[in-house]
Amino acid sequence: MTKAIKLLTALPQAQRERLMELAQEVSFPEDSRIFEAGGTADRFWVIRSGAVNLDQEVTPRKRVTVASLGAGDLLGWSWLFPPYTWDFGAVAFSRVRAYEYDAAAVLALSVEDPLLGLSLVRTVAEILASRLEVTRGKLLDAYVGRRPV
Repeated sequence: MTKAIKLLTALPQAQRERLMELAQEVSFPEDSRIFEAGGTADRFWVIRSGAVNLDQEVTPRKRVTVASLGAGDLLGWSWLFPPYTWDFGAVAFSRVRAYEYDAAAVLALSVEDPLLGLSLVRTVAEILASRLEVTRGKLLDAYVGRRPV
């Protein structure tokens, strides 16, 4: 399994500092819904403390948790790809403190600073690849009972 990639620590210091200039500190109470699948993805967060569950509605009465995120994790990547709608829902599992970023401002900064934009896209891609690998492992465990050697 690959090591979890944290957005802010993965970026070079100068780029991290530029991105942090756009950060707003926010918090979410326990059990609050942060966003819903299908909603407009116009921002993202880096979790400072607490835990967030990503979920998928499988029936009108049932949601399945597909991932759990904690300190340092990126919450939300749909802002980077058309059609800019959330693929999953997110709910605060505990009280959450986070840095919130306005997607339009980050995208504008990425145009102004193409190296930052490239680093950001590469880092988000690495995060997504890592999460897919974790999900694949969970599916193998759940449906096969063991992982291949």
